Amino acid sequence: MGSYSSNYRRLVSYTKILASHVNHGRHLDALSLFHYLHASSAAALDAFVFPLALKSCAAAHRPLLGAAIHALVTKLSFVSNPFVACALVDMYGKCVSVSSARQLFDEISKRNVVVWNAMISTYTHAGRVADALGLSEVMDVEPNASTFNAIISGFSGLEDGSFKALSFYRRMGEAGLKQNLITLLALLRACVDLAALNLIKEIHGYAIRNGIDPHPHLMSCLVEAYGRCGCIVNAQCVFESISTSERDVVAWSSLISAYALHGDAATALETFKQMEMEKVQPDGITFLGVLKACSHAGLADEALGYLGRMCIDYGVEATSDHYSCVVDVLSRAGRLNEAYEVINGMPVRATAKTWGALLGACRTYGEVELAEIAGRALFELEPDNPANYVLLARIYASVGRHEEAQRMRREMNERGVKSAPGSSWVVYQV
Repeated sequence: MGSYSSNYRRLVSYTKILASHVNHGRHLDALSLFHYLHASSAAALDAFVFPLALKSCAAAHRPLLGAAIHALVTKLSFVSNPFVACALVDMYGKCVSVSSARQLFDEISKRNVVVWNAMISTYTHAGRVADALGLSEVMDVEPNASTFNAIISGFSGLEDGSFKALSFYRRMGEAGLKQNLITLLALLRACVDLAALNLIKEIHGYAIRNGIDPHPHLMSCLVEAYGRCGCIVNAQCVFESISTSERDVVAWSSLISAYALHGDAATALETFKQMEMEKVQPDGITFLGVLKACSHAGLADEALGYLGRMCIDYGVEATSDHYSCVVDVLSRAGRLNEAYEVINGMPVRATAKTWGALLGACRTYGEVELAEIAGRALFELEPDNPANYVLLARIYASVGRHEEAQRMRREMNERGVKSAPGSSWVVYQV
């Protein structure tokens, strides 16, 4: 009896260490500890250990180890445990395939809401929101807040899913379920896409009334949401309400991006300086906001300086978006050859956005040679985009090269590229 008690206490202690590894993202350490526990004969593993190990398998992308653990929990008759079953579905969905996760889900005889939610989340993470919605409608248990959160998050991630996310949010309230932090974070994405400022304020008020307001992740998202919807004053107020110790890189980056979006480059760059003084390490999103601020204000030399500091001082790898901002600000300043040199020196392939910035500036400054280079690059990247053909044709026409302009239009017709009519949209609030 004493030996069993001692072994059990040892297993509980190791389980706590394992949970700490998993919760702090030390997944290889977690899997190493799990291997030690499995190899040790000191204590039999229980159902609390396996979900942790499976979570690390999913995070570290270890499908073979996950399958081996699946075999082990089957042998130990733990598959019926809802938390083990949930972790298995999640692991197969992330490491193997959604169909494998669904096959396992269908084989589980006793499925509570946790297991159903695991499969629904697997669908939404894979972008198969219709399948997730269909599965939620055939649940043989009562859905909970996590069920609705998964669907709302899935719709919010779709290009045309924002209205559906809001509709499902209303259904959640009608079902008598209380929205939580996850609900609000998912819903804010849809609000930003729709520029639904009133709903953002509604979410903010709900968070305050229900004690969710102090959460730093939500506050950072509110800063971004207010900023992107044009309410820069609210964005600044929310940021200032965050305690100095909790102003992480997300909060700072959100405020910088808000100022940059509204053309207040001076305040955006000043905010970045304050961030550096607070010893908060900037990331790629931070510098993207800084470079956009430089682009809006025409600060070409400053943009080049920040790009250099980003790579040299902070070790942040520049992406095509960062280079696009630099090319844009150089092009706007008429420094087209420098912009072209930046494109040629990019360690990543230039995107249509990058070439588009150069092509647009070529029209402004009448630079035909570079316009032809940019145009041809765009024809390869976006063969069906009529704007590129039309713009290059207009550049030819502006310098009197009407035959080349006509050739561009003929090339459009030969490729079957047609200009779409202009359109606009309005959101009606009833």
